[in-house]
Amino acid sequence: MFYYEVEPRFSDTDALGHINNTVYPVWFEQARTPVFRIFHPSLTPAGWPLILARMEIDLKAQCYWATPVEIRSGIGKVGNSSFEVVQEAWQNGALVARGVTVLIHFDYETQKSVAVPDEIRSQLAGHLFEE
Repeated sequence: MFYYEVEPRFSDTDALGHINNTVYPVWFEQARTPVFRIFHPSLTPAGWPLILARMEIDLKAQCYWATPVEIRSGIGKVGNSSFEVVQEAWQNGALVARGVTVLIHFDYETQKSVAVPDEIRSQLAGHLFEE
């Protein structure tokens, strides 16, 4: 499990005074950085090995500005070339959003998915999402 703390910005709020639903994908992407490092430690665009296939986010409760939000990220199902990153946003002890992203180990030159190597599979197994 990986943990990342966000300090919501005033500009993250909407007219109703809570965090806008468009902000969660951005927070979740930033919190996936440790997963990206497992596949590509340098994080440089050259040789980038992942592509996003799917993202879903369920909003569970309202979230507000000026109070930190903890993003918890872990690995869900791992397939041959794809895997899930399960993420939750927590504020003041309450779950405010939960998302699942499917990433594919991808070769941009051939435009095809490639199997996740055993070494990376082992690293991912060390970060399984705990319900």
